[in-house]
Amino acid sequence: MASITDQVEQLIRPEIRALQAYPVGDASGMIKLDAMENPFTWPEEMVNEWQGILAECALNRYPHPTAPEVCDGLRKVMQVPEQYDILLGNGSDEIIQLLAMAVAKPGAKILAPEPGFVMYKMIATFIGIDYVGVPLNADFSLDMDAMLAAINEQQPELIFLAQPNNPTGNLWAEDDLHAIVKASNGLVVLDEAYLPFSSRNHLNWLDQYDKVLVMRTLSKVGLAGLRLGMLFGRPEWLNEINKIRMPYNINVLTQASAAFALKHYDVLVDQCEQLKAQRSWLNEELNKLGFETYTSEANFILARCPQGQQAKEIFATLKQQKILIKCLDGGHPLLSNCLRFTVGKADENQALIQALANR
Repeated sequence: MASITDQVEQLIRPEIRALQAYPVGDASGMIKLDAMENPFTWPEEMVNEWQGILAECALNRYPHPTAPEVCDGLRKVMQVPEQYDILLGNGSDEIIQLLAMAVAKPGAKILAPEPGFVMYKMIATFIGIDYVGVPLNADFSLDMDAMLAAINEQQPELIFLAQPNNPTGNLWAEDDLHAIVKASNGLVVLDEAYLPFSSRNHLNWLDQYDKVLVMRTLSKVGLAGLRLGMLFGRPEWLNEINKIRMPYNINVLTQASAAFALKHYDVLVDQCEQLKAQRSWLNEELNKLGFETYTSEANFILARCPQGQQAKEIFATLKQQKILIKCLDGGHPLLSNCLRFTVGKADENQALIQALANR
């Protein structure tokens, strides 16, 4: 009888066996500045009202399949025109997976600039379609010659453009984005996960281009634990993608919590404004310590370590002091000796700077 190792090799695709699961470390007792979460909780009176709503949830019943109350709230706070549909996912990750599944014909390709959100490549691998990564320039701007050449040669069914980009935090030139959309014969998804911290909004691109979709999430505004992503676009596209969405993918508690939070969206917006102010402070303090920081329109800062200092050593030292950040060194050649700092509350950011200064 074959060993379990032999059975795994026989049954599991080799590209899956070659992968490593998405790393999520234990952050118990840490100052958590590694995952781009909103560090604020809700006011007590808001928590009490929310808990009362949860107590009324019918856990014995399946959730509404399309979560209309959530969609209505999103349409209001994000000003989504009625002519566009909304599709909800269990986080943006599920939406990326649905999009990939929808276009996964033999020979299909997904294209994205790199370094970028790792799930674009991972999900392409899960689905079994080719992924084309196009390196950014050294300053993290788009290499337009390479992008347009890759689009022309590869003819991808799906292009992901994150604005702002993760992990670099920057926005790309509008003219470059327009050129990519015009060059593409496939769908172009504008991933606006960090919109609450950005100076740019691309929802009106749905009016300009039939083949553009806009993807967002509530994770960065303080609802990461709910896992709720959303896709906006023309009904012709979303109707097709909806066919492969699992029924009841947004559970009862998530629907009730998100609908409630959207009625109090001003609280979340105010928290994001506080984080933007803290982002400016943290950027300045990192510069004083010799870090080369990159302009960010997200709730994190990408920084290259001072000459003679090693990112992995700084990461390890901070972890010993119960401060968790993200070490990007080794993840992509352009991220050599880079760290990513999520912007926290004032006291968390001050603790980070103090720890860096005292190394």
